[in-house]
Amino acid sequence: MDWDKLRIFHAVAEAGSFTHAGEVLNLSQSAVSRQISALEESLKVPLFHRHARGLILTEQGELLYRTAHEVFAKLAITEAQLTESRDRPRGLLKVTTTVAFGSTWLAPRLRHFMDLYPDIELHMILDDRELDLSMREADVAIRMSPPRQGDLIQRHLLNVHIQAYASPAYLKKHGLPQSVEELDKHRLVVYGQDTRPPVPDVNWLLRTGTATGMRRPALTVNNIYAIMQAISTGGGIGSLPEYMIQEDSDLVKILPDMEGPRIDAYFVYPEELRGTQRIEVFRDFLLRQVADSRM
Repeated sequence: MDWDKLRIFHAVAEAGSFTHAGEVLNLSQSAVSRQISALEESLKVPLFHRHARGLILTEQGELLYRTAHEVFAKLAITEAQLTESRDRPRGLLKVTTTVAFGSTWLAPRLRHFMDLYPDIELHMILDDRELDLSMREADVAIRMSPPRQGDLIQRHLLNVHIQAYASPAYLKKHGLPQSVEELDKHRLVVYGQDTRPPVPDVNWLLRTGTATGMRRPALTVNNIYAIMQAISTGGGIGSLPEYMIQEDSDLVKILPDMEGPRIDAYFVYPEELRGTQRIEVFRDFLLRQVADSRM
């Protein structure tokens, strides 16, 4: 199988059109189309269904794409390992974590890492879904639950405490609850319906301390960062992980003895990247930051 044609096929499958693939490859749309037609002719199978709105992989195309994607992912790992200096870590490092953790805790600390390792190019991918590390959607992940894939190396990073908060403006208007039962009279901002919420028992405020079933929320939002924004502007009482509460935050902890679910955060990466210096120095940097922040 011609390697150049396979590379072009992979780009077309990723882009969904000859035109977009040509922009990535710096080739004309007609040149890309000719290469794909030649590959289909040599394999004697169609690889794409051609539609006015784009391209869809055939069953045979899906099979070839999965194999090609795996090959290119492994080549990227090999290239990184070959080019990395043992004396000075360098190269691209793609890091994924949740929107809330990445934007409130991790991003403000990355300046120190960039000062220490200027030859490492960091790509942050903030996404509440779990990216597939084995397919190189990212190199490393910080996850709020133990990894479910058996081929991932994991290192416990920190314990996360969840508690209830409200803004001074909300408390001035509605009063500070003195007991768990008084939450029945307050506006609660909680996490919306999701097939896989970011933490277990994410909506514990709706049931804790009540014998009447579930409290009725005033607002549901399926993003922890958005919940913080809503309660910061006086929207109600909401549940947040402690790492989101910055030193200059004026949010008030509600009923400090009432603690929500605790979760564990893990630093994870694929087995084939074991010993990669970029990953090792980033892991050690995170562990120092956790120790310094006393979380």
